Amino acid sequence: MSDNSKWSSKIGFILASAGSAIGLGAVWKFPYMTAANGGGGFLLVFLIFTLLIGLPLLLAEFVLGRGAGVSAIRTFGKLGKNKKYNVIGYIGGFALFILLSFYSVIGGWILVYLGISIADALGAHSTSDHAALFVSIISNTWIALGAQALFILLNIYIVSRGVQKGIEKASKIMMPLLFIIFLVIIARSLTLPNAMSGVTYFLKPDFSKITSSGILFALGQSFFALSIGVTAMLTYASYLDRRTNLVQSGISVVLMNIAVSVMAGLAIFPAMSSFDMESEGGPSLLFIVLPQLFNNMAFGKIFYILFLILFLFATITSSVVMLEINVGNITNQRNTNRTKFSVIIGILTFIVGIPSALSYGSLSDTLIFGKTVFDLMDFLVSNILMPLGCLALSIFTGYVLDKKVAQEQLHINENNKSSLVLFKTWLFLLRYILPIIILIVCLAQFL
Repeated sequence: MSDNSKWSSKIGFILASAGSAIGLGAVWKFPYMTAANGGGGFLLVFLIFTLLIGLPLLLAEFVLGRGAGVSAIRTFGKLGKNKKYNVIGYIGGFALFILLSFYSVIGGWILVYLGISIADALGAHSTSDHAALFVSIISNTWIALGAQALFILLNIYIVSRGVQKGIEKASKIMMPLLFIIFLVIIARSLTLPNAMSGVTYFLKPDFSKITSSGILFALGQSFFALSIGVTAMLTYASYLDRRTNLVQSGISVVLMNIAVSVMAGLAIFPAMSSFDMESEGGPSLLFIVLPQLFNNMAFGKIFYILFLILFLFATITSSVVMLEINVGNITNQRNTNRTKFSVIIGILTFIVGIPSALSYGSLSDTLIFGKTVFDLMDFLVSNILMPLGCLALSIFTGYVLDKKVAQEQLHINENNKSSLVLFKTWLFLLRYILPIIILIVCLAQFL
């Protein structure tokens, strides 16, 4: 293992970045929100926002990461020539630490359900009341904590192996398998009776259903869905060589994220339509609705196991970056003592995540500002720290970063008028448009 962390290939970087962006929200929330807010019409709005908001912010993180080539907490101070800017990196590191502390709880649930489903397929376990089973699992202290610990151990193992042998290798295996599993499930779902009505429900444009709240969700999702604002993409870009085209890589990541969101809808809604089940998103979809759904079809238990594996891959490819950023922050992205600090930060994450894991059990009656610890941590990251990070990212790149650095990283040719126009448009968006949009999304959440 070389001393400095580097990607071995462009495809490894793209798959890892896409894996970081493709999390649970893309699979269990976005399809439901699409269907509930006008189907294809909402999807079109989301695509426009993603290209105008998400992609520019993603490119900003790529530019900063490769331009500095150091850890996230040192990037802003180095490029801004003032250590006070490093506070932006610290915000990102703290956000990811908190995010992993409760994200690992859901990862643990998936591991438990994967074990139960395999036992069910082998005839060693069966249940008819999936809602009661879910409650019994998340409310059991030892199951919740044990599963969370196991999930964090998986992340520790991958991150401790390094960028090439750990994160990149895992992404090269899990991301292609994720798409293959999706295609298998979609193929099965589309062959069910009345499947096309589900496709219509999911994708048919109905602009009358597009509301102001739906548009705000699409706005927020356009940058939250790409893991922007918490220095994740910045860190991954810092491991890149100088030859990789950042614009092409950014577009690839965006397209893969959109593809997974659409594929999730094509996997779920035709089956729901076939068995006349109500659509919904979130944990109840995965742990209550889908088990009931797959129980009604031939070889359903096998397909549910595949679905859980898919969700596990989506979760792990997102969670490893949460651990990696802070390991990189401490080691300054060198492989020296990587294993040691992966274990230390992993243990600290588990300890901080204990109250979140117990939020549905022994601490269910403990409310802070009317929220459980789990919901409070989620609100802190999603509604405060990520928007704050996105705002800081946009302003820093637009006003503080030396334009020559940005041009160099984006491979802008001064003699190419079209590339200069695109570059100036990108800067204009970062300086004047995106900060306003981010503030609107932030304020709307509290109204």
